[in-house]
Amino acid sequence: MTEDMKTESPSISIKEEEEHFVIDNQEKAAEEEEELSHADILDLFQEGLAMIVQDPLLCDLPVQVTLEEINSQVALEYGQAMTVKVKKGDGEIMPVVVIQNDTVLDLKNAIQRYVQLKQEREGGTQYISWKYIWRTYHLTFNSEKLTDDKMKLKE
Repeated sequence: MTEDMKTESPSISIKEEEEHFVIDNQEKAAEEEEELSHADILDLFQEGLAMIVQDPLLCDLPVQVTLEEINSQVALEYGQAMTVKVKKGDGEIMPVVVIQNDTVLDLKNAIQRYVQLKQEREGGTQYISWKYIWRTYHLTFNSEKLTDDKMKLKE
């Protein structure tokens, strides 16, 4: 029985050494990852996005592109999305990209994202009450109000 105890002791110490080794490696990796500041990582990310946007399929996108805009453009190219041209009361036309089987509510959310991105890029109004907008104004298609948020756009 003493021989069994002697053989078990070294295996425990090997496991402990392995755990310490793994922990030390994780700490070293974490230290290496912390060398880049948040601003540096954002700069690297923006540089990568700028390279992606140089692709002929994505060249229509703005310089400060978001991942959502890239995904929408790719979905358009694959025929999974469509561009809905929303004409405002003042005559401005907003090209909004939505997925083929989206609902009226999804279109409203896409309009909100489009306007918010435009405001951020142009430095316009900071806050828009979308609850007020949707109560006061309506989306129409062929002179028919789109009041049912659950209705599919294809219908």
